[in-house]
Amino acid sequence: MKKKLLATLLSASMVMGIAACGSSTADTTTSNDTAAKTETTTSDTTSTDSAASDTAAEAPAIDTSEHVVITYMTTGGAPEGNQTDAMLEQLNKILTEKVNAELEVYYIDWTDYLSNYNLTLARMDGTVDLVGTASDWLDAWPNAKNGAFLELSEDMLKTYAPKTWESVSPEHWELCKYNGEIYLMPEDNYAQWTNHGFAYRLDWAKEAGLADGVKSWDDLTTYFKYVKETYPDVIPWDSDGTQYATMVGGWITSHSNYVSIDGINAGAMWGGTKDDLYTVYSPYVTDTDSLVEFAKMMKEWDEIGVWKTDVLNNTTSDNREDFKIGRVAAEQHHTQTWTDLCSHKDGYTIYDDPNAETGFFYFGEETKNLVALSITHGAMAVSAASKNPERALMVYDLIRNDPECYKLFNYGVEGVSYEITADGMRKTPEGYNSATDGISVNYWWGRNDDLEIKDATLNWDAIEKLYKEYDAIKIDYPYGQFVPNVDDIQSKIDNINDIHTTYMKQIAFGKYTGSAEDIVAEYQAALEKAGINDVTAELQAQFDALYK
Repeated sequence: MKKKLLATLLSASMVMGIAACGSSTADTTTSNDTAAKTETTTSDTTSTDSAASDTAAEAPAIDTSEHVVITYMTTGGAPEGNQTDAMLEQLNKILTEKVNAELEVYYIDWTDYLSNYNLTLARMDGTVDLVGTASDWLDAWPNAKNGAFLELSEDMLKTYAPKTWESVSPEHWELCKYNGEIYLMPEDNYAQWTNHGFAYRLDWAKEAGLADGVKSWDDLTTYFKYVKETYPDVIPWDSDGTQYATMVGGWITSHSNYVSIDGINAGAMWGGTKDDLYTVYSPYVTDTDSLVEFAKMMKEWDEIGVWKTDVLNNTTSDNREDFKIGRVAAEQHHTQTWTDLCSHKDGYTIYDDPNAETGFFYFGEETKNLVALSITHGAMAVSAASKNPERALMVYDLIRNDPECYKLFNYGVEGVSYEITADGMRKTPEGYNSATDGISVNYWWGRNDDLEIKDATLNWDAIEKLYKEYDAIKIDYPYGQFVPNVDDIQSKIDNINDIHTTYMKQIAFGKYTGSAEDIVAEYQAALEKAGINDVTAELQAQFDALYK
């Protein structure tokens, strides 16, 4: 990848595409869970040797004679009354022994979190050392450009974070650079998939003649028809009418090799193709025939009765919960949600039927078009104002790579916050209460599949089968270093958003009048009048400056 970066691209704060780790409930869960239960990356890295004796703590040339406190900054509310302090007490004994340091956590509450996060960094007063960051929702590149983050030389990383250095591939280190210098340590060895699709009853799909399950949008039509005819008391999909942008985006992904750019608008309406990543276009203007076919199919789904007739005003839908108890036949969301729905958990009465199975049709399955979440969707940086950057790196290397430290920081104290089953998986103890027995460190910046302990409540046979399929076809997100400067085109993007919302609500739920050809033509004419081609041209100019 060509790596020339223009500072002008980074002069504005980054547009937040996915505030994925921004759930207000994140601070009451263990850090193994993503804050919005959303977040998706599987990355190919060298396997980490977890032997504690090989950690940075025991590098003989490092002076750790002075005890220091390292402050780690993360997003989310501070814990109240849970086991975080008890966990840190045990963790700090280990950190003191290994690197003569202890860790404190500095929380940025979700209220106005981005402003407060950036203001804390801008003070440059040494308040924080390790900084959880992200290129797509926490202004990683603007903060690197503005001097808030420390340049991390190869020698520093090799000396003070050797396990992290070894585990990240050269290609991934390249994606962590601004102006040729490394600023971020990526969370690139953690399976986290937020690509969307449909969870559905696999056993019912087989009944419908789909022996391998749903593998295409046409198969979905077959499935929904069968459910409607065979199980009249079941709603195929009780949508609340909000999934219009995801639906058409999923259709395009499934019928092309389009790769969208995050962070420009909610519809992800611009991008490149797998064959030509750096030529910007909008399939919403160019892929007319495909959009017409989409509109026709959605009209057919509406006529079948896939959703309620008042879908665009359906405020009472509780589709996901209803799927768990067998009242609906499909749930449209991302892979991480499916990993829960396919698992036989307490209260999921769908599985009272011994034949019940939950499959997943992912958008892009037909064309093998799958893009992994950016490896810098979660990353760790070191504050440029840190008084102890070397020790901060040593602490991070232990938290990320040392088994004992990792388990404490991610899961808490064994026997209190979690237990290990006979087959080596993780479960909550009897009587567990997340409010009092969980931990809150919101560690989304260095999770490591080599050290993860599997959740005993999940259906790992099904999950690992799908993840293996993903790994065989995925590409890395290619635009992680691109931060669009949209000041001069924001008004046009806003108008395009409004047009997209207005028309796609009608098209994606088959609620338009007239022909599919007419509604698509009207939609595309409105986009062109709003300036979509001007936006495309401006983004192309910025791509040329960055990548060529």
